Formats: sequence, structure tokens, C-alpha cells
Amino acid sequence: MAPTMYIDHDEKYYYIQFELPGVKKEDVTLEVSDSSMCVAGARLDMDFLGCYVLMHAVNADGAKAKFEDGLLSVEIPIKKILKGKKYP
Repeated sequence: MAPTMYIDHDEKYYYIQFELPGVKKEDVTLEVSDSSMCVAGARLDMDFLGCYVLMHAVNADGAKAKFEDGLLSVEIPIKKILKGKKYP
């Protein structure tokens, strides 16, 4: 079962949260690349690994993460917002 994930962004950052109840900080890993992110976590009854492609290119070196009370909060700077063509 995958944890609940929330994702939002503005012109400068992605804001991502994962609900990981019962998971300890030392059992969580986060990897961010220029266009994706992977999160892994473990607790006694469950292991989780999720990888996600990010629509906008990001600055992986500028990513910040905080884990508190089972909530992983990630902030990733966006390098460039992609603009698509709108159709009527």
C-alpha cells in the first residue's frame, strides 16, 4: 500500500509531502535528480518505494527535506517551468 502523497508547485518550487505513519526517520531515504525523485521507507509491516517523474526540471542540489511525526516534507527548486500550448 502506497502512502498518501501531496504535490504542489509555484513558479519557484515543488512542495511535496508524504504521510508515513509509524516510519522512523532513519528508515526513510529520499533521492532527487534533475527530473525525478524516489522515496523509500520501511516499518515492521510494510516496505515502500516510489519513484516519480517531475514535469519541470529541478535543481536537485537545492532540495530540502524535513521528517517530523510521520510526515516527510520536501521542497525542490524548479529550474525552468515548462509551458504547454493551450487548445480551445
